[in-house]
Amino acid sequence: MDIQVDILLGFAISVFALAISPGPDNIFVLLQSIAHGVKSGLLVVLGLMTGCLVHTTLVAFGVSALIKESDLIFLVIKIFGASYLFFLAFRVFKSDATIHLNSSTVPVKSDKALFKQGFMMNVLNPKVSIFFLAFFPGFLFSQDLNKITQFYILGLGFIVISFIVFGLIALLSGRISKYVKEHKKIGGFLKWLQIIVFIGIGIFILLSEK
Repeated sequence: MDIQVDILLGFAISVFALAISPGPDNIFVLLQSIAHGVKSGLLVVLGLMTGCLVHTTLVAFGVSALIKESDLIFLVIKIFGASYLFFLAFRVFKSDATIHLNSSTVPVKSDKALFKQGFMMNVLNPKVSIFFLAFFPGFLFSQDLNKITQFYILGLGFIVISFIVFGLIALLSGRISKYVKEHKKIGGFLKWLQIIVFIGIGIFILLSEK
């Protein structure tokens, strides 16, 4: 079976870099863990990752059907994906690099409520589907394997890597919080890492082939 391992490796590195970059999801996990313990943070992570399965399914079946239609549609999807990632890079560039950690305002919730909040935060956020739509098509890694299967493999890879990173954020929340407060420049480093990753993935998608 023809599988391009280098593409999968590039996908894994990109997902890891994006997972450690400050965003609403991992910041919320960090704050929840700092305020109410590691278990609370991990429950939010489980909810978030379960929501990713829904987005993976939507993209897998929808985009696979579109790609089968014509090369022109695939080209349009690539241009859209790259443009969206360049837009995200621009938004990060314009944003504040400071990481704000105010855990005192995080309310206490039950285990079920925490999982549900993580799930709803993810599954009801159309930006996640748009991101998956922009991100995944450029990393199809096999000419032989069914495209729906490839999308699910990418989706599960995204979930596993993100779960490991987010889980570590929850487990190490105390140390991470202390480090961020002591090293103000870390926000700037992570900001530029995110910009570079978004632009790099965008260029990669533009150069990818069906």
